[in-house]
Amino acid sequence: MSRAVLQICHSYYPPFLDCARQYAALFKGTDYRVVTVYLAGPPDEAVRIGSESEEVLFLGYSSKQIRGLKLGAIARIRELARQYDFAFCIAHRVKPTYVALLATNLHVYSIHHNYNDYKRASRRLLVNWYKRRLTMLCVSNSVRDEMRQHLSNWPVDKISTLYNRIDVARIRRELVSRSDARIHLGLPEDALIFGNVGRLHHDKDQATLIKAFAQALPGLSANALLVIIGQGPLEASLKQLVHELHVDRKIQFLGQVPDARRYFKAFDAFILSSDHEPFGMVLLEAMAAELPIVCSDSGGGAEVVASVGNLFVTGDTSSLAASIKQLADDISRFDSRPMLHQLSDRFSDEAAQQEFFSLLSIPK
Repeated sequence: MSRAVLQICHSYYPPFLDCARQYAALFKGTDYRVVTVYLAGPPDEAVRIGSESEEVLFLGYSSKQIRGLKLGAIARIRELARQYDFAFCIAHRVKPTYVALLATNLHVYSIHHNYNDYKRASRRLLVNWYKRRLTMLCVSNSVRDEMRQHLSNWPVDKISTLYNRIDVARIRRELVSRSDARIHLGLPEDALIFGNVGRLHHDKDQATLIKAFAQALPGLSANALLVIIGQGPLEASLKQLVHELHVDRKIQFLGQVPDARRYFKAFDAFILSSDHEPFGMVLLEAMAAELPIVCSDSGGGAEVVASVGNLFVTGDTSSLAASIKQLADDISRFDSRPMLHQLSDRFSDEAAQQEFFSLLSIPK
């Protein structure tokens, strides 16, 4: 007889639909069936399919309705727990963790995707009260170590790392060829293209990337381009920076591109310049596309590309410029086999499933 797992997500907006999929995938081929609950967001058939769960429930709250004590959500989860014989609960982020703890008597595996989740004393008070039936799983050692500092009285085995991951075979199968990807994105076929994908936000630090690329340009081939995919609050100021550096012809902003990961083969190399990156899912997608990578040396991103990528000093324009020039020199000799091996070994659904059950001593 199958056992049920309750998975609670705040919402399904990017990137959290994929987070739900990642954890549902842990139970493929086991005796568990996953019931995924989204606290916020209306019912959506595409989300239901993308969750890859046996059952998906939409509570339909707005973000405003689940602030504070979230009593309505607690009552509905409590009723759900009476209907199912749940073995345990997986809760993504802080709010769903609170709901799970207050609504059920289940052991809760709380998944943490960001820094400073328990910097506030009020949050520490609640999780300390429920410590006996709560385990923290962090998306990187960087997030884990920061959380251990905030919850310094917790045993280290109650705060562990379970890396984010992808369905490697599917991601690679969906990739568009280099030529077709460049046509789709409107990029020249003969250019040497360095790609960056991410929200135009301070944490992603595209300002340092733009300055570094401008600095590196004299040492690059004449056909070199930097292509930035994404939108965000810094779009206008970043475009102004490009104009001030007189590199308008060398840096292109493509805006938001649906399913951008499908077009990664349009790039010859990938650069992640973030100064505050808990993990960096986009790095896994770049690895699946077999792209040479330059990444900042702090946070979870550095863990992802350890030994298979090039690291630069976070926020250091000259360090990044030197890495870009070195990457350009090495592209023709790049061997993607170690990268693909690391992707499969550490960041695939299959690797995560094995790690999850061994880490938490949960019977399959």
